[in-house]
Amino acid sequence: MNSKAVLKLDAGKVMSEIAGFPMRVHDGMRRINALEHEDVAIARTPGEVVHRSNKLTLIHYTPQKKDPLRTPVLLVYALVGRYSVADLQPGRSFVERLLAEGLDVYAIDWGHPTRADRWITLDDYVNVLIDDCVDVLRQRHGVAAVNLLSICQGGVFNLCYAALHPEKVKNLVLTVTPVDFHADQHDDAVWRSFVNVWTRSVKREDIDLVVDALGNVPGRMTGAAFAMMNPAGTVQKYTQGLLRSLDDDESLRGFMRMEKWLYDQPDHAGEAARQWLEDLYQDNKLVKGELELGGRRVDLGKVRAPVLNIYAEQDHVVAPAAAQALAKVVGTTDYTEQGVPGGHIGVFVGGKAQAILAPMIGAWFKERDD
Repeated sequence: MNSKAVLKLDAGKVMSEIAGFPMRVHDGMRRINALEHEDVAIARTPGEVVHRSNKLTLIHYTPQKKDPLRTPVLLVYALVGRYSVADLQPGRSFVERLLAEGLDVYAIDWGHPTRADRWITLDDYVNVLIDDCVDVLRQRHGVAAVNLLSICQGGVFNLCYAALHPEKVKNLVLTVTPVDFHADQHDDAVWRSFVNVWTRSVKREDIDLVVDALGNVPGRMTGAAFAMMNPAGTVQKYTQGLLRSLDDDESLRGFMRMEKWLYDQPDHAGEAARQWLEDLYQDNKLVKGELELGGRRVDLGKVRAPVLNIYAEQDHVVAPAAAQALAKVVGTTDYTEQGVPGGHIGVFVGGKAQAILAPMIGAWFKERDD
């Protein structure tokens, strides 16, 4: 076949696809409308609520193994999203895979703050809410200390907790957790985080104005900021990405579940948001040892529990260097650092990273259980 024939064949294929495009979109929209009436719920792993405090609920997942690991695991997620990203759907659930590894897993759902929560501080989240949940686990399981598992901002909370309450923490796992919020400025940093660059450039009085005027930072505002980190990718997702899913109901279900999680972003309690942006992103107090919670300085050198620090190799939200900075300041002598493929969220929902992440965490916890 000569080159002209090849070109003619390709052109015919292109014209055929163009001609069939309107019907393909029509059929795809029909599928989406039909799926909206089916079960596209997220956070479906069986469990029960065992504790409530204000908007917080503590979920205990039903163990999958007859004899799960004796020391329970408390999963702490960020405030700017919902914990449900760790339990997106059957077959793509980080929680499901942790249970399959024989772990006994609890998770904190922070809920949706209202105007009544405007004055909640980082101290309240760490020294009151997390501490209460830890005590619930200690009492239910008859243990002196628990295992902490962290995602993103939740890792900062757990680091602070482990430094301030070392007697209650047996092992600590961090995933995509920022420690040095200015690490992306170092000469050897692979890339800079949009969130870091933007937050450092914002005037402090503007942050104060948002909090003072609105009370809580709206979830829609933080959602827009994250979408702006990769505008080309955001556009591509709703064009090429969605189009590739139109002919596959299961792929469409996955797309809709992710969108359901993305657009369920809670507001960020005002005073905690002010501290998070000013004390950490702008002043970088955590890695400097200058952060104070409840009148006590958070000294990461007092973290004595074994630590597994996992970072995402393609993370544009928490640059790898921001997570790796922990090695120089943490006090434990049992410190492990590991990169995994994927982005900030992809490590919890992507098939390749999921196949690595939960087994790694399960094995690490088991090696350190009595």
